[in-house]
Amino acid sequence: MRIEQLEYLSAVTQHGSLRRASEQLHISQPALSEAITRLERELRTTLLDRTRSGSRISREGQELLPYMNEVLTAVDRLRAAAGDQRNDRRSIRVGTVHAATSSLLVPAVQAFQAERPTTVVEVVTLQQAQIEEALTEGSLDLGLVNLLDGDDLGVGLHDVRLLRGRPVAVLPAGHRLLEQAEVTLDDLRAERFVMMRAGYLMHRWVHRALGARLPAVAQTTDGAEMGKALVADGVGITVLPDYSVHGDPLHRAGLLETRPIARDETVVHLVLRERRTAQVPVPVREFQATLVARARAYAAQPAAQPGDQPGGSVPRSPQASS
Repeated sequence: MRIEQLEYLSAVTQHGSLRRASEQLHISQPALSEAITRLERELRTTLLDRTRSGSRISREGQELLPYMNEVLTAVDRLRAAAGDQRNDRRSIRVGTVHAATSSLLVPAVQAFQAERPTTVVEVVTLQQAQIEEALTEGSLDLGLVNLLDGDDLGVGLHDVRLLRGRPVAVLPAGHRLLEQAEVTLDDLRAERFVMMRAGYLMHRWVHRALGARLPAVAQTTDGAEMGKALVADGVGITVLPDYSVHGDPLHRAGLLETRPIARDETVVHLVLRERRTAQVPVPVREFQATLVARARAYAAQPAAQPGDQPGGSVPRSPQASS
């Protein structure tokens, strides 16, 4: 067994196919496939399920992956101790629904890479169901998702609740609804609306809160980041968790503002989701700790109030989740 064989299998798992892994590793696809085949013969198990549409890690491979990652982490430590400063170390792959990108994820990545400059954090934008599937398969190390109270925990997954917030109406600067302390559901129905696509939590919230009486004019988009950009450009208004807006550059620049939604008691949680396993690679564990620390720091900042001027202290969501 050779270390590069484990690195090759990890790359296929991370990148989702032999082709993409071979491109990242700068080796030919046949050579990569043959190396993994030799590893399968040595371990006497099938590590990849090979189909016409591509190759994915097998169930047996998923069970062995934590042990392989532990070996690779130990190798990284050995290389570091020997003074090897190579920049080709394995990346940490984080799937996100674009929740709290500016307030949590980006600052956490910056802080982590200041401490571990040779460890790459690869951020992948996916829907929640895709994140859960990728975590189960082992192609993601961590996932950031939004949950409502009562939502089920994914099978074989573990949750760390980072922030607790509320849905808020997201409005462009100068919008007439900013004159109000709260926005009603009828106000939302009467406006041009930016709707999150099916598969996102805020899509589910809109249908639950507004029922059959949806806004007459709606633009559908993928994820909070594009939603905020469309609102800032005057396409419409939307509803997002407060922690996805407060601290965003568009909010700090005064291009976006928020208002609470009248008589809505919904609680939204920002959750760090990972595969339940006894062995977690050290860099993944350290990045998880960085996310938790950033969430606590963000929650400790002064809360936003209706009418606050953007550009001062970064407002936070109501509280960090324990």
